Amino acid sequence: MASSQGSSPAIAHVYRGTFVHSTPHTALQILEDALLGVDTEGKIAFIGKGEELNKLSQSCGFSPSEVIQLAQHEFFMPGMVDTHIHAPQYSYAGTALDLPLLQWLNTYTFPVESRFKDLEFARSVYTQVVKRTLRNGTTTACYFATIHTDASLLLGKITNDFGQRALVGKVCMDINNAVKHYKETSEESQEETCRWYPLVKPVVTPRFALSCSADLLEQLGAIAKNNNLHIQSHISETIEEVNVVKKLFPDSESYTDVYLKHNLLTDKTVMAHGCHLTDEELALFRETGASLSHCPNSNISLCSGMLNVRNVLNHKVKLGLGTDVAGGYSASMLDAVRRTLDTSKVLTIQEPDYCTLSFEEVFRLATLGGSQALSMDDHTGNFEVGKDFDALRVNVAAPEGPIDLVQVDEPKVCDDRNIVEVYVAGRKVVPFE
Repeated sequence: MASSQGSSPAIAHVYRGTFVHSTPHTALQILEDALLGVDTEGKIAFIGKGEELNKLSQSCGFSPSEVIQLAQHEFFMPGMVDTHIHAPQYSYAGTALDLPLLQWLNTYTFPVESRFKDLEFARSVYTQVVKRTLRNGTTTACYFATIHTDASLLLGKITNDFGQRALVGKVCMDINNAVKHYKETSEESQEETCRWYPLVKPVVTPRFALSCSADLLEQLGAIAKNNNLHIQSHISETIEEVNVVKKLFPDSESYTDVYLKHNLLTDKTVMAHGCHLTDEELALFRETGASLSHCPNSNISLCSGMLNVRNVLNHKVKLGLGTDVAGGYSASMLDAVRRTLDTSKVLTIQEPDYCTLSFEEVFRLATLGGSQALSMDDHTGNFEVGKDFDALRVNVAAPEGPIDLVQVDEPKVCDDRNIVEVYVAGRKVVPFE
């Protein structure tokens, strides 16, 4: 499994210890006493067994004395992928969860997001959210920003400066009666999207069907298609939302059909929530290759609904997890893992024949599943030769950690505080350099 010699990049680091990851066929794979080499480009050059140290050192050109040995209670896992987070809403995360979705947006979200035309305010909030998510082990994030192009570009710069892998979406919305100045004309939204996308890792971002005219949806679909761009939005988060969409788009057979008709449902699309999608709509997701982002904290906090993840997986729809700050009060992907398991168990209480998700399955959703949902699994999501080394070094016995270690039979992630180092493309970004 070693990389070939010749023009291959040199080996920069070699780690020895336990590695935990997922594969398409195995929800949780534990590699004990493994060797993993990272080259100077931040890619995984080889994965082998500890007993192969001498052979690998000779074939790959590194010294055994330079191998970094993990401690007894440490392991590496892939960096976690947040497939849906609203960066500006981090400014009020943990508050204002007393209203259902549509009223919540009008009362809290739109007034706060309108402030992001102030770049200093934007810089302060965006710096905090990027640093916090990295500390929490989020190596890849798919961000909603606001309608403000310059502030969205600033978010892209901040993620790049801190070393986080990110998709950043300038929000597009030409319908908003709640906050007078927090919307664009359809023409402005199209022009600003075209000005923005060449400069950052872009994702076309219609907020949702309720805040976009049919003309704007059509133009955004064309921009995404002509430039092969990622797309993100919301779908079927609440029953009220679904009913309003039916009235606004009477010629469409479903909420999913609205996006399909406007070329916004592709194999590079990720839609948040989907709590109330029908089996027919899930079939369209499967046919188009579109993905869902499951955001259980938000779904529970705003009383929106509970996604039947098992049914989504049975339909073979790509699925990742999201924090959905600030509808979700936590920017931690480990919280998303816990809430996913909680939701699954509640569904089991309601229907005893329901097949409860295992923690191994949810671990995969937070890592490889997220990278698949964002169509980035050729770069990240697990430990494979040729992929970027996006990883978390976890110490379950970290000083002042949240658990008392009595006995460890296999590696487990218990709390964000157990994450001692974070790597993106082989570069250590936490602790911050």
